[in-house]
Amino acid sequence: MTRFKILADNLKDKASVLAAALSIKRQVSSVKVRVLRATTHNLSAPPSEDTIAAVLAAGRGSYLLPRACIDALMDRLHRTRSAAVALKCLFTLHNVVVKGSFALKDTLSCYPSYGGRNFLNLSDFRDDTDFESIELSSWVRWYASVVEQSLTVSRVMGYYLTASNSSMDKKKDTQELESLVLKMSNADLLYKLENLVVFVEQIGRVPESLHLQRNELVYEVVRLVGEDYRSVQGEILWRLEELENRVTEDMDVGELSELVGYLNRLEETQERLVLLFVNRRRNNGLWDLIKKTKVKALEKKEETEGKWLTVVVSKNAASAAAAELTRSTNPFLEPGQVCPVLPLGFATVR
Repeated sequence: MTRFKILADNLKDKASVLAAALSIKRQVSSVKVRVLRATTHNLSAPPSEDTIAAVLAAGRGSYLLPRACIDALMDRLHRTRSAAVALKCLFTLHNVVVKGSFALKDTLSCYPSYGGRNFLNLSDFRDDTDFESIELSSWVRWYASVVEQSLTVSRVMGYYLTASNSSMDKKKDTQELESLVLKMSNADLLYKLENLVVFVEQIGRVPESLHLQRNELVYEVVRLVGEDYRSVQGEILWRLEELENRVTEDMDVGELSELVGYLNRLEETQERLVLLFVNRRRNNGLWDLIKKTKVKALEKKEETEGKWLTVVVSKNAASAAAAELTRSTNPFLEPGQVCPVLPLGFATVR
């Protein structure tokens, strides 16, 4: 049965390539053929660098080719019921985000929504062919959410989050970078930190079947996601260093509570991320800074709230003492009655 399935999948791929090659529109036909060759049913191997490069090259042609390329990838992704094909489509789209031309990235980022949990519409994807395909389907759903979240965060940041295009690499002038950070408001820093935390949380929702990383295709997927994760760590570190400096003087209780909440959410993902990216380089400096900033923010928050409590208690005690003095010195009051003392501004006798 396994040999028969492999043979059937190979014939299906060849038939699809032949049909696309016979299209009258030669340029669009060429793009579709490249997409089909990068997204075959063969699960044992990920798309080669050459096939990915051929797809990305479509974005360097006329203005019609980037749209044709993204349309072909999306059409392939939405029509297939094969987990292997879907995962390869997502892997190719992820490479568009990382290495593609601006035209390809812009076309993908603005691609219309078709419903579902995300615009890739794979929240219900399931390949029931066999047990391995069922397990692989959970990776398809997870990977689709990661790619979508990558695009969402990029829109919030104003640039694409890739290892070669992170803010730290773009802003090589240290003085310019420091000046930019200092101009950001607390609200802006916290808003962008929140989106980065959501991205990290989505990566941390990786399927339980981590043993599938032995599969070469899944391994390449995790490797590419790991590069995004490393870029996100840099973005978080950049903002967190500035927020840590502002904790003691420039943040109110609401902002401190918001910051502590985001740091708690990051710490909750740490164990899962360690399992996913085992044997990869760890950014222990970031986790140390998260812990340090959280402690500092909590101490400042408790100190401020303690001052509020002291003021309220002192005010209540003063009011009670004044009321008791008024009652005890006024002979016209019945036991238990209290007569408020009018402010001096309302006195009728000078």
